[in-house]
Amino acid sequence: MSESTHLHPDESVYDSLAEAHEDGQWAFGTGFEDVQEEITAPVPDGVDAADLAQYCLMLGDDALICAQRLSEWVAGAPELEEEVALANIALDLLGQARVLLARAAHLGAGADEDALAYLRAEPEFRNVALAEIGYDLDFARAIARLLVFSTWRLALLSRLLTSRDPVLAAVAGKGVKELTYHRDHAAQWTVRLGDGTALSHTRMQAALAAVWPYVEELFRTSELEARLPGVAADPADTRADVDAVLDEVIAAATLTRPTRPGAGTIGGRGGRQGVHTEALGHVLAEMQSVARLHPGATW
Repeated sequence: MSESTHLHPDESVYDSLAEAHEDGQWAFGTGFEDVQEEITAPVPDGVDAADLAQYCLMLGDDALICAQRLSEWVAGAPELEEEVALANIALDLLGQARVLLARAAHLGAGADEDALAYLRAEPEFRNVALAEIGYDLDFARAIARLLVFSTWRLALLSRLLTSRDPVLAAVAGKGVKELTYHRDHAAQWTVRLGDGTALSHTRMQAALAAVWPYVEELFRTSELEARLPGVAADPADTRADVDAVLDEVIAAATLTRPTRPGAGTIGGRGGRQGVHTEALGHVLAEMQSVARLHPGATW
């Protein structure tokens, strides 16, 4: 992944999007030799299949929607190389989403991964609000979101390395490597902008302030996650790790940690319960339009 943003002089900047991947399963986001066999692995003893399916939807939707938002930066980033970097990060997340949605479908959440991605309505998605919010192509805000999202998701997947569910553990096994790069890439840009010119510093500080209301939701443990000890990762346990990384990056960037409280929820319900911001509707309208216009089509 990291090699894709450091190109040989004779290499096209777009070659990295089609380059061969060692594991042969890059689109699925894991190193499985037999993807279908792993996705259909037995549910761990004592675990409710429906609960596991919904948990896979949570993690898969986070990755899917954030990938869609990142793809908006293709042809819009400040540097051509950065467009490729963000496209590759989006592909990493899409690979994670494919495995998780396929696992969820196998466990009864839907017909298949495509149906779950393209045919569900807003209330059926389980992603956190941070993944869906849009910033009208404000690059600093996109970087702030990527910094927080990747730092948090890396902490989650690090805990899923020992999950009793083999699919979650396998996604985490490759995902932690990918997310380490995503986090470091965002951190470098945060420092570059925050400790840059007076204008870039001001915009990066404003970007953190815009993202901050959606941070608190990341650490809220849902009833579903509480029912899956040993299988799911408790997001509340990630707070210390996430805070430590963010504080270090913010200090290096000469920025100030925002103090704005988290966004409110409706009756204590948020993205994990299908209650979303209006931004998700815009994401789905774009992402699902072709599949809904041509139902049953394959390509």
